[in-house]
Amino acid sequence: MSDFFASRWVERPPFVLDSAAMPAGFRLGGTAAGVKRADSQDLDLGLVVSDLPGTVSAARFCDSGVLAAPVVLTRERCDLHGLRAVVANSGNANAATGDGGLEQAARMQEAAAAALGLHPREVAVASTGVIGVALPGERIAAAIPRLAAALSADGADGFAHAIRTTDALDKHVSLAVTLPSGTVTLAAQCKGAGMISPRFATMLCFVQTDADLSAQTAELLLGVTVKRSFDRISVDGQLSTNDTVILMASGASGVRVEPETDDERRFGEALDALLRQLALLIVADGEGARRVGRVHVRAAARRRSRASRARSRTRRWSRPRCSAVTPTGGASPRRSARRCPAALRWRSTSPSRASPCAAPALASPSTQTRWHRPSAAIRSSTRSSSRERAPRPSCSSPISATTT
Repeated sequence: MSDFFASRWVERPPFVLDSAAMPAGFRLGGTAAGVKRADSQDLDLGLVVSDLPGTVSAARFCDSGVLAAPVVLTRERCDLHGLRAVVANSGNANAATGDGGLEQAARMQEAAAAALGLHPREVAVASTGVIGVALPGERIAAAIPRLAAALSADGADGFAHAIRTTDALDKHVSLAVTLPSGTVTLAAQCKGAGMISPRFATMLCFVQTDADLSAQTAELLLGVTVKRSFDRISVDGQLSTNDTVILMASGASGVRVEPETDDERRFGEALDALLRQLALLIVADGEGARRVGRVHVRAAARRRSRASRARSRTRRWSRPRCSAVTPTGGASPRRSARRCPAALRWRSTSPSRASPCAAPALASPSTQTRWHRPSAAIRSSTRSSSRERAPRPSCSSPISATTT
């Protein structure tokens, strides 16, 4: 058994084991497309596809006041509950690139759709890397057919490396999850190391499973688990432009996860543990980070107040000296970066009442997760919950040559 669940803050669920195989129905791969440098052989273009037409999906995006072209295009042009493929590049964020950036993102999407025989609305686009530089869309479009022909069920390593930028740690895993109705496989590939702020980290994360989920269940579980993981970490307090999390469920295992069942509870707990461990790996891999801290607030009356205090305090911690995880929101002690503790472990209070798209983050392993189903109005919408966002912060400073 691997040491993926190495943190004492995230306990491996007893019904979750390591798996050497990807979820059934998915093929992945990575290739060198010359995005980072024209003559580079580094993998910088990745592609993942589900071969099953009934695949369902859910997605979450960054909360920044400036959104990169691939985020805008995926939100506006894709069926977020019916995605079957993701094409992602590293080395160039395609952010702050104007209308030309949107054209290049659309070029990536259309090239991937043509190579895979899909409709463009079934293909999501993601980018990460340098901000403010034009994306070499011609090179990417030329490399996609070659990459699509080489996809395989064993291509997770290549895909995971193709989406990395400054990452030093591997952030991908495949797990076997035993449910009452049968065993399913759950896998994820993630990147992130810098420009990490609460309310979404600078990161890309792509999750695949062969469980049979409804679109509403996928939306609910992803929304809750993202709130408990990537929405609660910080390295330097900087918001990004490209953050994307996508869950795709092929249903190839034949194990149906029905709402309000033990299957849903167990699958949700496995997804929760997976994303929280990936979030901690992002913090541990923070650019220049030497320590990982956890912050809890006990005195605030409301959950939003706790989160606000935690976010305001974590911004005071120096980027090269300390990374922070803000599980339920929390205030750090007034210490300088040089005295940042190796672990801030205060006891959290009992979890607050959860909303349909929120839950206390990084609770202790003994805390049972409750998946609150959304109202009928939310269930009837195919895109509303993925668009819910807090007011966007202003962005007055110029953006140039920043790596996300």
